[in-house]
Amino acid sequence: MSRNVICLVLLFTILPAIAQSDDAAPRAQPAETAAGAAKVAEKWGSYTPNFGFKVVDTDKGDMNVAIYTYIRYLNQTALDDTYTNAFGTVSNPQLRQDFQIQKVQIKFLGWLLDPKLRYFLYAWTSNASQGQGAQVVLAGNLNYTFNEHLTLSAGIRSLPGTRSVEGNFPFWLPVDARLIADEFFRPSYTSGIWVQGKVTDTLSYQLMLGNNLSTLGVSAAQLDNRADTLAGALIWQPMGDFGQGFGDFEEHEQLATRLAAHYTHSTESKQSQPNNDEFENTQIRLSDGTVIFTPNLFGPGVTVNRLLYEMACMDVGIKYRGWSADAEYYWRRLSEFQGPGTETLPHRYDRGFQVQLAAMAIPKTLQVYLAGSRINGEFGDPWDVRVGANWTPWHNKVIRWNFEAQYLNNSPVGGTSLPYPVGARGTVYYTSLEMAL
Repeated sequence: MSRNVICLVLLFTILPAIAQSDDAAPRAQPAETAAGAAKVAEKWGSYTPNFGFKVVDTDKGDMNVAIYTYIRYLNQTALDDTYTNAFGTVSNPQLRQDFQIQKVQIKFLGWLLDPKLRYFLYAWTSNASQGQGAQVVLAGNLNYTFNEHLTLSAGIRSLPGTRSVEGNFPFWLPVDARLIADEFFRPSYTSGIWVQGKVTDTLSYQLMLGNNLSTLGVSAAQLDNRADTLAGALIWQPMGDFGQGFGDFEEHEQLATRLAAHYTHSTESKQSQPNNDEFENTQIRLSDGTVIFTPNLFGPGVTVNRLLYEMACMDVGIKYRGWSADAEYYWRRLSEFQGPGTETLPHRYDRGFQVQLAAMAIPKTLQVYLAGSRINGEFGDPWDVRVGANWTPWHNKVIRWNFEAQYLNNSPVGGTSLPYPVGARGTVYYTSLEMAL
């Protein structure tokens, strides 16, 4: 018998035995299968709105990973193509029409060693502004909670100088787009230390000491050594929990109200790039949109290199059964100018306000809103008004589709990350699909 025939005989003799042995092996019962699936589900953690997915959970600490992003279609083609500021300078705002995955933020948050010791670290990018400085950021902060009255923190956060920078992002009526008065007056993000907590059951506070008004694009070498940037907020909610952000998505059955006061103080310099006159920190503008640190702005040889910024505001809010009304008033003074020819410059004052009205047309599903703001300043009185809607198909704040149209009259603020440029006059349309885990 040939070798090949012998191999075939052996093969057909062994295979049935192997198959019989496999059939005879004990098989997992349905209960065991369910238990195994439960273990897999437990291993991969859970999901909590606003805190994302839990990926680590041990007796030494935990970690959640959350993602924020939105995709935006923007149309600015109905804006005027020229703008003349208060000093007679004519510019041509870029009129855009584009699609952008506008912002991506990946957040890591949890506690370590002690549940009172928490961390919040994130990577953040504004994709529409790629190519500019500080549009990709790695940042965060560490926090220790002693009790409900005191949490001590250090790192990067927004200075609590207006309501929108108290820490309620992204729960606004528009998607990541403040009204122009809020954008004009507010402080920005900086490094520093801060405390927050409750004074009573209805009164809370935030107080921060930071490096400057805006740390984006500003290196430590550009900062002065004054460390006098201070911002605080005192928030009163006399009728219980006011809820998160703007608008009554929560459908309060009882009237909810808030009243808050904010104050910001900072000595600021022009913080230019080394060896050139480009300005990174353009937070402080006049009411026509001109950066106050512009050389020769107030006359030949007159240039502001340093100043004192003071801003105060008050806000009030009401929520009831899906309806909401929010208003904010701002007051700003620029003084103590330093630089060539600034000895006789007077103090500069600006005032402004914003109002936002919203209603849940379909509870947990469709929200409509109307909002407007105005700035009263020595160099112009710009204003804006907008109407919009938010659709939340899964009846939560994780996914929403926003539609908005806004009319602007000589906007003093703007940028590639915002839906409007400086000097915008006319109508802007945009729609955004937002995901906030």
